[in-house]
Amino acid sequence: MNTYYVYVLRCIDGTFYTGVTNDVERRVAEHHDGRDKYCYTYMRRPLRLAHVSEFAWIEQAIAFEKQFKGWSHRKKRCFIEGKWDDLKRFAKGPRRGRSTALRFAHDDRR
Repeated sequence: MNTYYVYVLRCIDGTFYTGVTNDVERRVAEHHDGRDKYCYTYMRRPLRLAHVSEFAWIEQAIAFEKQFKGWSHRKKRCFIEGKWDDLKRFAKGPRRGRSTALRFAHDDRR
């Protein structure tokens, strides 16, 4: 059985790069070496491996990678740092829980 990984690199500019691989050590080395000058990380080196998640199925790894890439920078940082309460808070969004009518009424008062 193969093992697949979703890895997150922290770039020198503070951004994150997320990818899927079956060999984290090799893939991170490829990013560090700058093998692809068109890769997002090429001009953002040096890089730091910030997180690795392990999956038994490639489909699971790809699904998590896509989900993670859709998160805000703040939510990604909370996940990487293990700040679970903050992660839950940012998962809800800034105005969730307020009705649309109340939101529009509030916005009209400005």
